[in-house]
Amino acid sequence: MFQRLTAASLLFGLLILTACAEPDPRDTFAETGECIECDLKSEDLSGQDLNSAVLNRADLSEADLSQADLSAALLDSANLTKANLSGAILEQAALTSADLTEADLSGANLTGAFLRNADLTNANLANANLTNADLNGAKLDGTTLDGANLEGAILPDGATQN
Repeated sequence: MFQRLTAASLLFGLLILTACAEPDPRDTFAETGECIECDLKSEDLSGQDLNSAVLNRADLSEADLSQADLSAALLDSANLTKANLSGAILEQAALTSADLTEADLSGANLTGAFLRNADLTNANLANANLTNADLNGAKLDGTTLDGANLEGAILPDGATQN
């Protein structure tokens, strides 16, 4: 009797733990478009439609997001270190306090993007469209801006580019 009770208790305990365990948000990402604090490091998401995705605090370091549609996506405090975002569409995307150190954003469309306090140290923004983007407080040390369109952008010092 004691052994059955112990085995039943153990099974019940395992069922409770399984029911209480949080599901991996990556499992439902395709359906919900939400993956907060996900580990997507080095993932190939190139060309994907991630319009309005919620990826706040996600680890997308070294991920391939080239040609991806991230319009209106929420990437606040996301880690995009060394990510490939070349040719990506980031119109109206929120990248507040995101880490884009050494990221490749060449040819990306960042029209109206929110990059407040983002770290763009040594990032490649060559030929990127930053029209009306908000870069207030952003770090641009070593950033390549050759051919970038900054018309109407709010610069790191708060001034607006004409």
